[in-house]
Amino acid sequence: MLKQTYTAANVPTEFVESRGRTLAYRSIGAGSPLILCVRFRGVMDVWDPAFLDALATRFRVITFDYTGLGQSTGHATYDRVSMAEDAIDLADALGIDTFAIGGWSLGGIAAQVAAKRHPGRISHMILIGTTPPGKVAHGPEPVFFERALKPVNDLDDETVLFFEPESEKSRKATKASHDRINARTADRSPPIPQETFMRMLTESQKPDIFFDDDGYRDFLKATDIPFLVISGDHEIVFPPANWFDLVDTCPELHLIVLPEMGHGPQHQAPEFCADLIASFVSRIA
Repeated sequence: MLKQTYTAANVPTEFVESRGRTLAYRSIGAGSPLILCVRFRGVMDVWDPAFLDALATRFRVITFDYTGLGQSTGHATYDRVSMAEDAIDLADALGIDTFAIGGWSLGGIAAQVAAKRHPGRISHMILIGTTPPGKVAHGPEPVFFERALKPVNDLDDETVLFFEPESEKSRKATKASHDRINARTADRSPPIPQETFMRMLTESQKPDIFFDDDGYRDFLKATDIPFLVISGDHEIVFPPANWFDLVDTCPELHLIVLPEMGHGPQHQAPEFCADLIASFVSRIA
């Protein structure tokens, strides 16, 4: 009997018990492991299936819900160490020693924290639409907060938040990605209620978005872990210019800025971004 091959749209949710809470996760593909940390307000079902499926042709792609969010249990928090340890605990529970870690937006902060705390476990970092540690010169555009904190985001909000509304090509990509994400109708992780994400946002506030209280920027300068930063040229949350100062000081930094794209370039160009990541992991050691 042939083993069923799952896609992102139909793979069942699985669960592991770790340190007193249950972590919900999904796994597709059979290559080297890639664990993905999701964005603010995100659960497993905000990832574009086309991006995950394209990655799964080269990796074992693992997505998960942070503790207390979606289908995971425990106390929900946006504390970056807690989110980073979710990824490490999940890897431990699955018997994965070394893996590539990816993160989108807030998840990119979690990925960097995980790499600093457990450098021997991480082979590569993939950072999508996220920020470097410490004080940065370019902050989020006000429109981000106007849209991101609404109780429910509609298609127009998604266009502004994750794509480039001034580009016809990007606007069309919004609808295509939206439809792919919503094609999964069963076994979906519930969205995060407004009162929950607002509480977590308030509790996690620091002087800087990625407050550097533990040498995170120095870690990026000294690490031998290759890391790839993928950003849209109109990134309204974490402008790619904030990475420019690190190009000369971080020998393992690989920075790619994609035109006519916003905060979710992997959703506008899923196969292209997956190809970039696969080439980076396979050829950069």
